[in-house]
Amino acid sequence: MAHAKHDLAQRFLVKPGEKPHLGRRNPDDTAGLRSKSEYEAILQKNIQRLFDLQTLLAASDQYAVLIVLQAMDAGGKDGTIRHVMTGLNPQACRVTSFKVPSQEEARHDFLWRVHKAMPRRGEIGIFNRSHYEDVLVARVHNLAPKKVWSQRYGQINDFEKIMTENHVRIFKFFLHISREEQARRLEQRIDNPQKNWKISPADITERQVWDRYVEAYEDALTECCTKRAPWYVIPANKKWFRNLAVSQILADAMSSWKMKYPPPGANLGELPRGFTSAALAPTSGPY
Repeated sequence: MAHAKHDLAQRFLVKPGEKPHLGRRNPDDTAGLRSKSEYEAILQKNIQRLFDLQTLLAASDQYAVLIVLQAMDAGGKDGTIRHVMTGLNPQACRVTSFKVPSQEEARHDFLWRVHKAMPRRGEIGIFNRSHYEDVLVARVHNLAPKKVWSQRYGQINDFEKIMTENHVRIFKFFLHISREEQARRLEQRIDNPQKNWKISPADITERQVWDRYVEAYEDALTECCTKRAPWYVIPANKKWFRNLAVSQILADAMSSWKMKYPPPGANLGELPRGFTSAALAPTSGPY
């Protein structure tokens, strides 16, 4: 296990100021893992670690965690949420899916709806698509002029800086699949009646501008990767490795924060033991 469990954060990190060159990154990369039993054991351990760390996150009330998931269509955002976050306590975990802006949202600045969805301290927030759509879809489909969307890189960086200064820890994952793998997954959606609802004509249309999306993603990852809010390019052709890598990076990072449980609200030594004893039975009413 040890040889394959490289520092996945460093392996898949986009270095601030460097272009990620998605074409040079292998979406089939598995960091040396081959055995099903090996990766399943690591994944289950990571899921348990994340549950324990989430409990500590909520108890310590020091940080909020934001997980941003971006990908091409069929890239695996829903699957990542389902498999990696499966062990989390839903009381302190919230998923927000960003769709086409509503009339109300469109009348505000593009970050207005994002700010409202940010997690509170002690909470994990997951963005299924995010504010980055406003420098991706808006750019690829000319929904805003270049003068507008190009300014948003700096606005996003400023926003994320403010969030991190207010104790939000941000992790941004681009789930990297090949065009061939996307075609295979879209065909599965057509062939599988249980997945028919997930396919639309827009998915086919979007494939026609694949190269423009690659260019837009490369610029977004280059312009908006900072030490405060890093981007990771996760090889996602292999769903099992995608899940392992995301869980590993999150668990390793959260473990490094040295969070602590708060002290008890009472002197435990003075509390009675044996909760069925007569000593604990009420003697009279409160009045």
